Amino acid sequence: MQYRRLGNSGLSVSVVGVGCNNFGGRIDDDRATEVVHAALDAGITLFDTADSYGIQAGASEEILGKALGSHRDDVIVATKFGVDTRGANGPDWSARGSRRYIAKAVEASLRRLGTDYIDLYQLHTPDPSTPIEETISALDDLVRAGKVRYLGHSNFSGWQVADAAWIARELRATPFISAQNRYSLLDRQVEKDLVPACERFGLGILPFFPLQNGLLTGKYRRGEAAPQGTRLGTERYARVLVQAPWDTVESLERFAQERGRSLLDLAIGGLAAKPAVASVIAGATRAEQVHANASAGTWQPTAGDMSALDAILAS
Repeated sequence: MQYRRLGNSGLSVSVVGVGCNNFGGRIDDDRATEVVHAALDAGITLFDTADSYGIQAGASEEILGKALGSHRDDVIVATKFGVDTRGANGPDWSARGSRRYIAKAVEASLRRLGTDYIDLYQLHTPDPSTPIEETISALDDLVRAGKVRYLGHSNFSGWQVADAAWIARELRATPFISAQNRYSLLDRQVEKDLVPACERFGLGILPFFPLQNGLLTGKYRRGEAAPQGTRLGTERYARVLVQAPWDTVESLERFAQERGRSLLDLAIGGLAAKPAVASVIAGATRAEQVHANASAGTWQPTAGDMSALDAILAS
């Protein structure tokens, strides 16, 4: 496993991270613990969760905290606040970036995680009801109090990255160091404005959904039914297979085969090689998936590989 600084900060994270959105939902406590221990064995240090994850909001945080146990200080725990927790954090009146709500949300997350500090605390989505100045000021107070060490955000656009960076500088407050957005080889919308903004203001990008609902795992084929037990084999995701960009997926598979790599190597290693990307966050429901994701992150494409990839993705 390799490690990188997150943006211009001093925080070091593993190139592959574990997304814990399946904890307390698709998998139970025991399976989640297996996933966490497999990640630790693979050298993964970044575990990303949120106060809204789980069939019951907050379940993912609770399970992650218990699974880490004595390894807590050896890893980077990243959690998020700012979306509907179905009452888990009390009433929010849709002002989830407010000073009042942040004070409640962080205490609830600390309790569920069983820790006295959060390494990376992230605003899950912009709050249009609250001035970003108030949100940044409240988060800065958490850093000064030692409850939070670094700050990040998720689902921001490029102009919002720039706006938040400028306001933090004006307030002399702790800046955001990371941007977590949907990003994969098949979904590169963030390259239009988010990536340049993050590069300019020194934020590291933490892509989520890097496997594009599993299309980049190599499990699925054009015109074939999804394997039983897989996500795309459910009625909810059936349309993904029908609408998939199969020409591009198959071109990527040929590219991988020519280099003795797998499609998963491209999905994770190729994305990790993109500018400003610090760690690729991939969910997992089994220990084997964790090891496969970690292995894929070791692929380091050459400049020629990246040019060829760009040509495929631009076609």
